[in-house]
Amino acid sequence: MVFIIVHEMSTTSDTQSKNYETLLVERNAGVVTITFNRPKSKNAVNGVMWIELLELLTEIQHTSTDRVVVLTGANGEFCSGADLVAMGDGSGRAHSHSYYSMREVTGVIMALSRLPQPTIAKVRGVAVGVGCNMALGCDLVVASDTARFSQIFSKRGMSLDGGGSWLLPRRIGLHRAKEMAFFADIIDAAEADRIGLVNRVVPDAQLDAFVTEWTDRLIALPPIALAQSKRMLNNSMNVTLEEALDDEGVAQTVNFGTKDTPEAIAAWMEKRNPVFKGR
Repeated sequence: MVFIIVHEMSTTSDTQSKNYETLLVERNAGVVTITFNRPKSKNAVNGVMWIELLELLTEIQHTSTDRVVVLTGANGEFCSGADLVAMGDGSGRAHSHSYYSMREVTGVIMALSRLPQPTIAKVRGVAVGVGCNMALGCDLVVASDTARFSQIFSKRGMSLDGGGSWLLPRRIGLHRAKEMAFFADIIDAAEADRIGLVNRVVPDAQLDAFVTEWTDRLIALPPIALAQSKRMLNNSMNVTLEEALDDEGVAQTVNFGTKDTPEAIAAWMEKRNPVFKGR
């Protein structure tokens, strides 16, 4: 599991409007950057972080001025998974029984999935256990060449959680997913790239600039159209071709009801870049 310290900010500045115990949050020109901030434990997730993440992601889902979401970790580490020390002594638990804690994990993973905004995991250092699956739950995964991934659960006497049983086969295929789940090996960035676990691997010194380039490109795209494409792709393995075509027809009808599609057509005819407003 993974925890974060969040500071809410206005949509046009870096002024923080709310403090969280385990997250840092920065809002800048439509980009929300959420930083897991428990560096002493390599950003391991405790009960507080799940609660704070659920609150923040729910807020972002309903904030139209938030256009792109970036997940990352403090001090050169993404997330080392669940804080097993805190779970063992009870200090990091929000509930007396793990059943209720796991419902909070479910709530966060589903909230991340339901975000209409594009999401990017910016991964440095370790991304293991539920930390790995938080990264895989994002739409795009960009890794530093320092990144290391693992489904560490079996070495901790546990089975997959954080959506790993659903996410892994869709990312890398069933047999590779079983290999990762059974053996719990640490996979370096190059291997993660080779098997399709990530979208890109870049030198660590270039990671921030690369992710900024992608967020800039996403911000320039029509948010309603992007949200619909994201939803349909997420549903693609659960529908028939006919259902997918019907859904595409509905989505295009919605797009033509916005101002963004006419703006795109006008910009193309006028040989200029379109300006999308999401309305």
